[in-house]
Amino acid sequence: MTGSIQAAQSTTVLAERRGPVLVLTLNRPDRLNAWNDELEARYFGLLDQAEADPGVRAVVLTGAGRGFCAGADMDDLRQARAKVESTEGSLPERERPRWFPLTLRKPLIAAVNGAAAGLGLVEALYCDIRLSTPDAKFTTAFARRGLIAEYGIAWLLPRLIGQSRAMDLLLSGRVVRGTEAYDMGLVNKVVEADQLLDAAVEYATELATWSSPASMSIMKRQVLQALDSDFVTAADAADALMPEAFGRADSVEGVASYLEGRAPAFRPLDPK
Repeated sequence: MTGSIQAAQSTTVLAERRGPVLVLTLNRPDRLNAWNDELEARYFGLLDQAEADPGVRAVVLTGAGRGFCAGADMDDLRQARAKVESTEGSLPERERPRWFPLTLRKPLIAAVNGAAAGLGLVEALYCDIRLSTPDAKFTTAFARRGLIAEYGIAWLLPRLIGQSRAMDLLLSGRVVRGTEAYDMGLVNKVVEADQLLDAAVEYATELATWSSPASMSIMKRQVLQALDSDFVTAADAADALMPEAFGRADSVEGVASYLEGRAPAFRPLDPK
């Protein structure tokens, strides 16, 4: 059986449509949704489907049970160590990079309902927006496992919360609760547990209803590119994009819908 078929049949990630929003739920609650290869294949496959489906305009990611994602499954971690040792220090080849979720052109929103540790925290950081419960637990955990800042978190975290706070979380591996995570800018909003998923879906639905898919996709790319450029370069890049924006039907519809006091009827994203 091929990996793609296995991923399609897997229940490690559940998918539910709520109007224009696709809700993806990491579904290994007995292991606090610890990450393994099967879950990754399923999750990435569902992101592919979301990308290709014009009816899906935003994606919400959450976890089943008490956790969001407790990090890499320890069994997988031991296997990865064995593979590195057998290949004399080389990491095994991956079909796609772990940071694949960053390439999704549609908004990706995390509803962090519990522990987000190590790789689980990184997956939350790959999302564009993060909502959490007041008691959700965030920890980098890497230093306490004798590891390093993995999966690009050394690039992501300082840009979200600043160098000093990022160093604190990376070096100490301490647990940060949702309220502190909000205060430091790690999450965008704190919501009570019984309202979290509905709040994330409501936010995603608002984006799907009022924001141009093309505009959001381009803005996501602009923000990532601008993180490594100076202001003038970013402004010049925006100037180069503006004629194309003015030429799209969405710009006409955006103005017309505003003047007519109605929700816009924006076109879905063009296929890649």
